[in-house]
Amino acid sequence: MARIRQLELNFRTWGGQRKGAGRPPKGSTAGVSHLRRPSLSRHHPLHVTLRIVAGVPSLRAWRLFSSLRAALARGQERFGFRLVHFSVQSNHIHLVAEARTGEALSRGMQGLSVRLARAINRTLARRGRVFADRYHARALKTPRAVHFALRYVLLNARKHRPRTSPLAPSSDALLPGFIDSRSSAAWFDGFARPNELAFGAREVRAQWRATSDLEAPVVAPLTWLLRRGSRRYGFDIDDAPSGAH
Repeated sequence: MARIRQLELNFRTWGGQRKGAGRPPKGSTAGVSHLRRPSLSRHHPLHVTLRIVAGVPSLRAWRLFSSLRAALARGQERFGFRLVHFSVQSNHIHLVAEARTGEALSRGMQGLSVRLARAINRTLARRGRVFADRYHARALKTPRAVHFALRYVLLNARKHRPRTSPLAPSSDALLPGFIDSRSSAAWFDGFARPNELAFGAREVRAQWRATSDLEAPVVAPLTWLLRRGSRRYGFDIDDAPSGAH
């Protein structure tokens, strides 16, 4: 009697891991994971980073920055998302924010990203994509983490632009004792020195009041970690953060 051979059946599958699967990145490679973002707690502030595509002039140029600051102010508090601090660097933007839920963060950042992209394209009379990839968000769960994030964001310009002598300043240098005018440092009261020695802050606030109907481009924090928790660690205006936090 002839032996019957069982044939192997190959079923077509549509799920599972496979090469090239998933949403393609905005650039040549994905800088931020496209997996589902982890759940967030309303008690934990966030450090958010937005990176700009190559070819866009420095965001710190006054014409561009003034448009970006106005866009940040208009999206400072929407959908349960709250913008507490920011700094604008040449090709990226740092934010310290609060969000009630992951959905609030997503909706708030989506609206803010649209405002920022339109401000950049309108100011430069250009069209096309502005952000290199999705925003990167990291939850800050301890007073120490919030301290380092605030220090990193508000003093980020000192990381990229070392101190210079008043006798020979560079075009975008930060002199000792001066806040970064391309950040929200003028509205921060946690520096380890008297406010009157935070040089430049008064002028930045006055310039803002003269050109805006909003009290500030950022909102006061609600989370304990931002209001009180991080205050146990002080930092000075002249500190230069290193590394990424």
